[in-house]
Amino acid sequence: MKTTEKKVLSLNQIILVSLLMPGIVLYSGCSSSSAGDNASAPPPPDLPVISVGSRPVTTYNEFTATLQGSRDIEIRPQVDGYLEAIYVEEGALVKKGQALFKIDARPYREQLNTAVAVLASAKAALENASINVSKLTPLVENNVVSDVQLRSAKAAYNAAKANVAQAQAQVQSAKINLGYTTITAPAEGYIGKTPFKTGSLVGKSTPEALTVLSETRNIHAYFTMSEVDFIQFKEQFPGNTIQEKIRNMPEIELVLADNSVYPAKGKVELAEGQFGKTTGTISFRATFPNANGLLRSGNTGRIKVPNLVDNSLLVPQEATFELQDKVFVYALADSNKVIGKPLTIEGTSGNFYLVSKGLKAGEKIVYQGIDRLRDGMVISPKNTSIDSLFKSASL
Repeated sequence: MKTTEKKVLSLNQIILVSLLMPGIVLYSGCSSSSAGDNASAPPPPDLPVISVGSRPVTTYNEFTATLQGSRDIEIRPQVDGYLEAIYVEEGALVKKGQALFKIDARPYREQLNTAVAVLASAKAALENASINVSKLTPLVENNVVSDVQLRSAKAAYNAAKANVAQAQAQVQSAKINLGYTTITAPAEGYIGKTPFKTGSLVGKSTPEALTVLSETRNIHAYFTMSEVDFIQFKEQFPGNTIQEKIRNMPEIELVLADNSVYPAKGKVELAEGQFGKTTGTISFRATFPNANGLLRSGNTGRIKVPNLVDNSLLVPQEATFELQDKVFVYALADSNKVIGKPLTIEGTSGNFYLVSKGLKAGEKIVYQGIDRLRDGMVISPKNTSIDSLFKSASL
């Protein structure tokens, strides 16, 4: 009997627990939810903010450039003959008047000897004609012989005199040709490729030059502007004509292929008169001094044309982010909330963007930690002086 009662009691307990369990679970859940709601939210992040400032700054427009010597002179033979000697190596620096090539001079030396002999013969004939005139003159005066003989003698004298002049010209021509057998540098510069070797037959009709001499004391840098760049150029510099605007341009810089800046500055000198029909660009030429010979014809680089902007808003590039090809910043709004703002960029100066639209002077933006932000997020701003950033960037 007791055993049966214990079983009934246990069954009743099980039923009671089953009925109470949902309530216990529900209570437990409510207690947990209440505890979560009462837990304190994380504090807003401490992030540095800066006030956007403006100041005069120099920006640069860059253009690809090719370099050439102030003169690239083709060295060509003036006489025909076999190349007897080459006195210089490719790439060598030569002085004006320095011997470069030697053509076999023997045929031209013989031509000179022949011309000298002809001149001597002509001078002898002239002397003989002069003697005849001197001999006949008194005879004609004394009516011993007719004046016809004297006139004939004078004509022979004039012919002999002309022959002497002609022979003298032939001697000078032979001397010039002999001089042409030694080819000298017409200016100081660097020797280019020499396609011919000793023993080659060269002459005035040879299609290829013996070499090209690049005069590089001054180097020309050629670059082009598009129509848009050219319009900006005309608005940027004072002057009524293009030449006046070019004269008012400041000195420019040259960035070499290794991104180093050439130590000497150059000056823009001229522009073409019209745009290219196929390229839609107009060409400019700048000149750089090259006393140390660091620049060579054929080098490439970039021309940097400076432009002084009086008051431009400057925004550090590290305070920006890009989204769909647009540049944004997080600006500080009411209640320390941040909001993303798109910027209109008109140029760069060092590590700063020059902003024309999107911000106003004095407006605060988040300087660092922007990768953790989203629109409407609250931060704890820590003011940072933008002047220190300007100073470190030498602006």
